[in-house]
Amino acid sequence: MKDTSIFSPLFGASSSHSGLEKSNPYLSVDNGAQEVASSVMSHDHESLENLLSEDRQFPPTAEFAAQANAKPELYDQAELDRLAFWDVQAKQLSWQSPWNKTLEWQSPYAKWFVGGKINASVNALDRHVLEGRGDRVAFHFEGEPGDTQTITYAQLLVEVKKTANALIELGVVAGDRIAIYMPMIPEAAIAMLACARIGAPHSVVFGGFSAEALLSRIQDADAKLVITADGGFRKGSAFALKPAVDEALKGKHNVEKVLVVQRTKQETAWNSATDVWWHEIVGRQSADHTAEFFDSEHPLFILYTSGTTAKPKGIFHTTGGYLTQAAYTHRVVFDIKPETDVYWCTADVGWITGHSYIVYGPLINGATQVMYEGTPDTPHKGRIFELIEKYGVTILYTAPTLIRTWMKWGDEFPNKHNLTSLRLLGSVGEPINPEAWMWYREVIGGNRCPIVDTWWQTETGGIMISPLPGVTATKPGSAMTAIPGISAVVVDDNGKPVAKGHGGYLILDKPWPGMLRGIWGEDERYKETYWSRFEGIYFAGDGAKLDKDGAIWLLGRVDDVMNVSGHRISTTEVESALVSHESVAEAAVVGAQDAMTGQGIVAFVILRGGIEHAKGETLITDLRNHVAKQIGAIAKPRQILVVAELPKTRSGKIMRRLLKDVAENRQVGDATTLADPNVMRLISDGLHTSKDED
Repeated sequence: MKDTSIFSPLFGASSSHSGLEKSNPYLSVDNGAQEVASSVMSHDHESLENLLSEDRQFPPTAEFAAQANAKPELYDQAELDRLAFWDVQAKQLSWQSPWNKTLEWQSPYAKWFVGGKINASVNALDRHVLEGRGDRVAFHFEGEPGDTQTITYAQLLVEVKKTANALIELGVVAGDRIAIYMPMIPEAAIAMLACARIGAPHSVVFGGFSAEALLSRIQDADAKLVITADGGFRKGSAFALKPAVDEALKGKHNVEKVLVVQRTKQETAWNSATDVWWHEIVGRQSADHTAEFFDSEHPLFILYTSGTTAKPKGIFHTTGGYLTQAAYTHRVVFDIKPETDVYWCTADVGWITGHSYIVYGPLINGATQVMYEGTPDTPHKGRIFELIEKYGVTILYTAPTLIRTWMKWGDEFPNKHNLTSLRLLGSVGEPINPEAWMWYREVIGGNRCPIVDTWWQTETGGIMISPLPGVTATKPGSAMTAIPGISAVVVDDNGKPVAKGHGGYLILDKPWPGMLRGIWGEDERYKETYWSRFEGIYFAGDGAKLDKDGAIWLLGRVDDVMNVSGHRISTTEVESALVSHESVAEAAVVGAQDAMTGQGIVAFVILRGGIEHAKGETLITDLRNHVAKQIGAIAKPRQILVVAELPKTRSGKIMRRLLKDVAENRQVGDATTLADPNVMRLISDGLHTSKDED
């Protein structure tokens, strides 16, 4: 999955880096790579090189396969009649009125389950209570300071009903948009479900975004109400949220009220004309509320993905199709057994992962979940493992960024805790390096847990490519194949499918239930962004390759592809080669302008815990040779810089564009969305210790 968060000559010409070479012992330059590169300028053009190979395979155990929700015949059923297959999945939900047509498709516009009426909140809560599952735990909530709540489905339903009544008292009606700007606390999920219950599309804005980012989203959606908190707890202290809302609302908007959860009890500026305490207004509401059912195509939510240059895109999803795919994928990809599993997705509800795999998918399936407010290293680096042990977590879904961070910290932190309750591991957010995958399997999963490496996007609504854990013989680093019901194809520049062993562009050539229905208020931008590269075909910018067995390997954004002497090389493959070295925990690679080769490969690496970096060339040379051995001399990095941290968004994405700015001696672009804004200054300082460019 991608999250397109907001995110050129230092190394531009071959002669411009010699000063850095002399002054910075962490930076090394290899001119030999240029010689190799120049010798292969005549290489036949490929849409994307296929460099790395992976022969390790991990089939499911007979025991896991026997109990799995998904069997091999699921693929056959979907292939035989795709629409009938999706009909079956949709019938797992509770509908007030059935649909009269499964799909209406006129590229690029889809309507699924046309004529059906449904309510998201009823599917997530009411039906479980009505069918006798009200006592089941919905959320084990753990606040960062250590406060806890155990919330059953019956209790969650009461709170959602009362919140729905509070929203109605505040003048919200079906169709009104509501902005939600919250920490990771139960009220965030309650707010989303209450909005869904009354047909008011929610727009969740991650609680780390700036006032400016919040205002732009309020304006674009024309929100009527903002739901926020006084603050939350992060990295050992309280952080304020309401001041950012107050600052945002100094701009032009149509917000009438601000509903405020009291989480931290810190001093909070108050406007009695607009501000309302959650506990006061929700606390006095009736627990009776009859949900209204809405058309299958009624908008459920808007979620903004940040544009790289233009304003954020308001991706909107509608109700019936989105819920169908969220529930189906959660059931078959995670093999959920709601009676016995304890499931934990470590994402924030501010991202699509939190929408689909914390709020809607798991609750529709009646799952018991862990929700954690804080950061993985507070109060110590074993916090996540401590909570896995405490709650007996059986299914863990997290991001490669966090997995590589755990690798960097060292095995001693997971090894201190009993992780034997785990039976399934998942990965989401970006391609996972094979060695990070193996570490995840061995250290966290004890060599017994299947791994589902999932590819999907904000725009797709739910998982599109993933192993099925009881069916697929997985390969480390590969998302494997499209799940049943989904059609994904790797094509060349002309839109023709590539042969096995070749790379190209990942397209989705058939509509799917959870697909975005557009960009809010920007019809032409929707068509241009997703449907113009290949006529009438969805393409959102990711590269991929097929291996010799036909497994799909995601190669990241095609924007990040490097062109080295006519070879189109994915940053993902070079990063994976670097991470496969025993000393490296994480790597980021960019292509910087190069007079001889077009682009030269510049790598930034973080070393694993306990690895000392001698101020010399030994490790750098070793790393460069390792890459050459893994995937060929053409991919040898021209420069390698050892760094303490990489620039990442708050959702964990590496912002390679900022590294490229540094590598090409440009002013670093917008870094306001970085989790740690100081990172780029430290990297820039490391590269600018000398201005001597001879």
